[in-house]
Amino acid sequence: MTSPSSPGGPPVVPSIPLHAEPARQNGDASVGALVKEVTTHVSTLVRAEVELAKQEITGEVKKGVQGSIFFVLAGVVALFSLWFFFFAAAEAFNLIWPSQRWAGFAVVFVLMLVIAGIAGLLGYLKVRKIQAPQRTIETAKESVEALRRGRSDASPSTVAERR
Repeated sequence: MTSPSSPGGPPVVPSIPLHAEPARQNGDASVGALVKEVTTHVSTLVRAEVELAKQEITGEVKKGVQGSIFFVLAGVVALFSLWFFFFAAAEAFNLIWPSQRWAGFAVVFVLMLVIAGIAGLLGYLKVRKIQAPQRTIETAKESVEALRRGRSDASPSTVAERR
């Protein structure tokens, strides 16, 4: 939908063609013709503005997606780096108990389980507080009730009379 962009510049938005204005004599147009002309120009202007907004938003969303890829990459690298941190922590505990190497790894393992348990508990407490969307449910019930009342008001004889 977009034309190729110029090097280093934003994409070119395709133009919406305007109709050529016919030459008008002074006082020649009626009010209806003028209203029609204004309506046509406003419609064209609105379509052009919507197209421009769509193009700009699309470009910004693409930039956001590209930036988020780097955040995901950073998160993955940080997550894999934790293994080295925990291994180093276990080796540090092994300096305290050099004859029992397993003890340092056991301490780190227990610490990791405690942290995971606390995070799981906090997540559970947050999820437990989630409630149903009460206002949406109420308005949906009101809409259904209004539609039912509208149907009951339109009896078969009333509908036949309208035809």
